[in-house]
Amino acid sequence: MHIVSRQPSKAEPSRMASLDVLPVFFDLKGKRVLVAGGEEPAAWKAELLAAAGAVVTVFAGQFCDEMTALAARGAVQLVDGDWRRADWTGLALAIGDCAEEEAGEFVAVAQAHGVPVNVIDKPHHCQFQFGSIVNRSPLVVGISTSGAAPILGQAVRRRIETLLPKSLGAWARLAQTVRATVLDRLAAGAERRAFWERFADLSFSGREPVGDPHAMIAQASQAPSGRVTLVGAGPGDAEYLTLKAVRALQSADVILFDDLVSDDVLELARREAKRILVGKRARRASCRQEDINTMMADLARKGRHVVRLKSGDPMLFGRAGEEIAALEAQNIPVAVVPGISTAFALAAELGMSLTHRDCAQSVRFVTGHARNGQLPANLDWQALADPATTHVYYMSGATAPAIAERLLAQGMNRATPVLIASNVGRPDREIVHCRLDGLAVAMAGRDFSGPVITAIGQAFGQRAALGASFESLGAYAS
Repeated sequence: MHIVSRQPSKAEPSRMASLDVLPVFFDLKGKRVLVAGGEEPAAWKAELLAAAGAVVTVFAGQFCDEMTALAARGAVQLVDGDWRRADWTGLALAIGDCAEEEAGEFVAVAQAHGVPVNVIDKPHHCQFQFGSIVNRSPLVVGISTSGAAPILGQAVRRRIETLLPKSLGAWARLAQTVRATVLDRLAAGAERRAFWERFADLSFSGREPVGDPHAMIAQASQAPSGRVTLVGAGPGDAEYLTLKAVRALQSADVILFDDLVSDDVLELARREAKRILVGKRARRASCRQEDINTMMADLARKGRHVVRLKSGDPMLFGRAGEEIAALEAQNIPVAVVPGISTAFALAAELGMSLTHRDCAQSVRFVTGHARNGQLPANLDWQALADPATTHVYYMSGATAPAIAERLLAQGMNRATPVLIASNVGRPDREIVHCRLDGLAVAMAGRDFSGPVITAIGQAFGQRAALGASFESLGAYAS
């Protein structure tokens, strides 16, 4: 068995690459902060500061409705007057919404009193910056683009928002209450790590904390218990991963991945996780399934969280049933995270429905080869020739011409549209369009670089905008 470990890039020799800014979090509870300016930009900063527990005093000649509303609920104190009248002694921060000619003076006064200063929308006058915030207090995530691209920072914030459940704050507060007990009752190393990893997994469940955390502490003091998660990696594009798949990758100790899994997907895994390539690509050397089963079980018995990362969906032609049975026979916990199958990604990328109601009332997913690399001997070709069904044949690069021959022999319409697709969901995607009776000609001499699916059915004739005519045997690759 040939095992290759593919680790993240190690181009940077130092532990930390250069930073444009240093992310620092101010504890402002009960501390005085000055805000100069009464318009909307200043109101938003004042609201953030008040949310952080600061005692906020706002100096301005007039105040917008938002600032007045903050004062009405007691979040800030308003002073009708110039900021120069303020008492700068002991201020924690100063924020100014100033014109350019006033900003220099504001910064000079702040620096004279040793107060960190920020002038809104004037980065060259700022000693610190406000980034985009994801609030799961006491867990707070700050995002900065060093003032270069605030819109990009907001887009990153939205992405992170989707990854962090709203209930995460409750779990973080619970962690505060049990931390001392964990340090007292659990030994440093494996025991504490087992507890906190289990705690982290539960915190991402999307549910509020329930049950007795002390029971979790007791479990962590026992022998480590490993587990296996079968994860669908989708066809290649990392953005096809589900949130649950990303969370599994982030909590993995070891990842056994197929050769078809893209580097972009692996880059989302926990940096410390060991990555082991176990092959599984047609016509190439692969690990035996029995060896993969043994490896998963051995690693899990050592207390590891093993992620078995499979291309597409693990429950569709992925031999997941064999792996689940082997693990359950040894009482090893196993879970499954579904993935987007290639057929669905292909339909989405081309904007084509697999079940267009005018021509297809069902879909069939069919394996394109048996153990011997030929077509399975027990396929019902008469049923597969049903014109009201869309058929998708997986792993059919070598058998596509034989599939067409069998279907034509059963009387399937010779002009039935066909798509032959390779590397779906990747930049080097290849798609060939042809008719059923031209499939063998379209495949002749082609050497696809990735896995191939063959999709057959009238549903694929609904989009003339694909740029190819199914009336022609000439194949078209996009």
